[in-house]
Amino acid sequence: MNNTEDLIPWGPALVTGITRIDEQHRVLVDMCNEAHVLLQQHATTERTKGIVRDLMSYALYHFETEEELADSCGYNDAHAEENAKHREQHRAFANAVAGMQLDMSRGIAVSIEALFDFLRSWLTNHILGMDMELGKFINSKNGAAGNPSSA
Repeated sequence: MNNTEDLIPWGPALVTGITRIDEQHRVLVDMCNEAHVLLQQHATTERTKGIVRDLMSYALYHFETEEELADSCGYNDAHAEENAKHREQHRAFANAVAGMQLDMSRGIAVSIEALFDFLRSWLTNHILGMDMELGKFINSKNGAAGNPSSA
């Protein structure tokens, strides 16, 4: 999915240059865009719960990948404060989504608009900020010789 009505348009500005991270970001963006369309068409509580659960599951998998890459390339040694902030942002995202899941399990309605505003803002800002910095570091460590798809 990539059209003018996407919640989060995919484009070169979101590319870190790290294949594995970029592929996972693209999956997250596509999941958000597809969920946005589905929930605009028919937003039931059960459908919303399922979409939030799936997004959370994939996001946690992605965060683990980023954190493993940061560890393996020495990012924490070179940029301990930035690495700690990066991980804190991951935890804050997980806590916010877990809070939404808890609300839904208690029968508290979650605004679809608020959910997607949160996802769009968080993903875009996180990718353009923390993930770009991590990407620059990994790319500088690996030089121009290649793109570390499995670094």
